[in-house]
Amino acid sequence: MMDNLRAAANHVVLKIILGLIILSFVLTGVGSYLTGGNNNYAAKVNGQEIPRGQFENAVANERNRQQQQLGDQFSVLAGNEGYMKQMRQQVLNQLIDEALLDQYAKHLGLGISDEQVKMAIFSQPAFQTNGKFDNARYNAIIGNMGLTADQYAQALRNQLTTDQLIKAVVGTDFMLTGETDELAALVSQQRVVREATIDVKALAAKQEASEQEINANYEQNKNRYITPEQFKVSYIKLDAASMQEEASDADIQAYYDQHKDEFTQPQRNRYSVIQTKTEDEAKAILGELSKGGDFAALAKAKSADIISARNGGDMGWLEASTTPDELKNAGLKEKGQLSGVVKSSVGFLIVRLDDIQPAVVKPLAEVRDGIVAKVKQEKAVDAYYALQQKVSDAASNDNESLASAEKVAGVKAVETGWFGHDNLPDELNFKPVADAIFSGGLVGENGSPGSNSDIITVDGDRAFVLRVSEHKAEAVKPLAEVRDQVIAAVKQQKAEQQAKLDADKLLTALKLGKGADEMKAAGLSFGEAKTLSRTGQDPISQAAFGLPLPAKEKPSFGVANDMQGNVVLLSLDEVKAGSMPDEQKKAMVQGITQNNAQIAFEALMSNLRKEAKIKLGDIVDQQQ
Repeated sequence: MMDNLRAAANHVVLKIILGLIILSFVLTGVGSYLTGGNNNYAAKVNGQEIPRGQFENAVANERNRQQQQLGDQFSVLAGNEGYMKQMRQQVLNQLIDEALLDQYAKHLGLGISDEQVKMAIFSQPAFQTNGKFDNARYNAIIGNMGLTADQYAQALRNQLTTDQLIKAVVGTDFMLTGETDELAALVSQQRVVREATIDVKALAAKQEASEQEINANYEQNKNRYITPEQFKVSYIKLDAASMQEEASDADIQAYYDQHKDEFTQPQRNRYSVIQTKTEDEAKAILGELSKGGDFAALAKAKSADIISARNGGDMGWLEASTTPDELKNAGLKEKGQLSGVVKSSVGFLIVRLDDIQPAVVKPLAEVRDGIVAKVKQEKAVDAYYALQQKVSDAASNDNESLASAEKVAGVKAVETGWFGHDNLPDELNFKPVADAIFSGGLVGENGSPGSNSDIITVDGDRAFVLRVSEHKAEAVKPLAEVRDQVIAAVKQQKAEQQAKLDADKLLTALKLGKGADEMKAAGLSFGEAKTLSRTGQDPISQAAFGLPLPAKEKPSFGVANDMQGNVVLLSLDEVKAGSMPDEQKKAMVQGITQNNAQIAFEALMSNLRKEAKIKLGDIVDQQQ
C-alpha cells in the first residue's frame, strides 16, 4: 500500500533530477542569455559582467545538486555559514573561469557551426522519446526553463565552443619515441635479490617482560584497551504500510468526484509554425500560402527555427501548460485555421492549428483500481497518525516503561542485544533513531533505564518509541583483564628493537665485505634468488628498487620489513633491463600525456586569471 506512495514520490524526484541536469547544462555559463546585465553584478571579467541573476541561478543549481547527492547530510552543511560562503565562492570562481575560457576561445577564433548545434540538440537524451528526437518534448523542456529556441541554441553554441578549446589544449601534449623507450625500459626494469629473514615472532618468544615494563606499556597504551560504550534498547515500531483499511463504494465515488482533474486528459492542440527574422519575409510567405503553397515545404525551406523546420514546421501535440504564449494568442480556434503574421520574441511567426484533441474525463470503471489503492492508502495514513498520537501520549504519561504504549499500540516492545555506536541493529539503523539513542538524553544514571523517547518519525510513514533499557559507559579495561595482551605487546616491541639492532650490525659487516662470518654466527643465510618487478606493491619490492645499483660481481645490501613484520636483509645481485608490450607502452604514454595536458590546462587557466581584470560585486557573500 505505502509502496505506491513511495514509488510516486520517487517518480517526482526523478523529474526534479532531470530538470536539474538540464538546468545545470544551461545555467552554468549561459546566464547572460537568461537575465540582462545590470549594475548589481556578481563579477566583471575583463569588462564582461556576470549578472547577479546568473550567479544566484548557478548557486541554487549547486545547492540542489548537493542536496540530491548528500540528502540529510546537506541540511547539516547548509546550516554552516562558513560552508555556504565557501560554496558560493566556488560557484563564482567557476563562472569566472567559464567567462575567461569563452573570451579566450573567441580570441583564438574558435567557432561552432549551426549544423553542429543542431546535431548536439538532436543527440540530447533529455529531448528524445524511444531514442528519437521529440520536437514537442524539446519545446516543452526549454519552455519550462524560460528559454526560447534561439536562446538555448546560443547557450549550447557557447558551451560547445568552450569544450572545443579544452580539447585543443589537452590534446597538444606528446612524448618523443626516445623518451618513451627510455621510460618503458625504466618502468619494466627487474631486480634479482636474495633475502635473509630475522624472525621477529621467534625472537619475541625468547623475550622477558618485567613488571615495570608491563605497567609502563599499559599506562602508555590505555587507549588500546578501551571497552566502547554499549546499549540495550527496547522499542515499539509503527508502520503505516502494515495497516490494512478497506475502501467502500461511497469512499471511491467521493474520491473520484473530488479529484476529477486527476483523471482528465486536458485539451491538446497540434500546431505548425514558420519563423522568420523580418515581418516582410513573413508577409511574403503568408502570400504564398494564400495562393495554395504547401505549408510543410515552405517551413522546411524558409523557417528560421532549425528544429521545427526539420519537421515541416510541426510542433507536436501541446497542452495549454506547454504552449508558448505566441501560439495561444494567435487566436486559432478551428482545425486547419491559419494565423496572420504574429510578432514574437524570436522574430515573426505564421501559425497553423493542425488538429484538436478535446479534453476527456476517464470513466470511474477505468480508474477504479487506482482510486481503491489511494483511498486505502489515505485511510491507512490517517489511522497511522491517529495511532501515533495515542502511543506518544501513552509513552509520555507512563515514563517508567513502555507497558502503556504497548497496550495502545497492540504490540509487544522488542528488546535488542548489546550494541555500540558502530554496530546499530539494522531495524534501528535510521539517523533520527541513532541520534536519539547516542545523544545521551535517554540514558539513566549508573546504567539504569532512562526515560521513554518522544515519537521518532522515519521516512514519514514509520515511527518509533524507544527507551534505553541498559547502558554501559566507555571504560578502560583493568590491567588484570588485559595482562596477557600487554605482555605480548612488550615482548613484541623488544623483539622488533632487537631485530633492528641485529640487522643494522649485519648490514654494516656485509657492506665491509665481512658479513659471511657474522651471518653464520647469527644463524642466517641468504635464500634463493628472486626476480622482482617495479610494479610490486609489497615492502620488499619497494625496498629493492630503492637500493643502489650493484657493482660488477659485488652486490649491494639493504634492510626492509616484510608483510609479517619480520626484518629482512636484502642482497641486490643483478639489475635486468625489462621489455614492455606495445599496447602497455601505448597506455603508459597516454596516461602521462593526459596528466601533462591537465597540468598545461591548469597553467593556461592560471595565466588567464593572472592577466585578467576581475572585479567582484558586493553581493557575493550574501546568503539566500
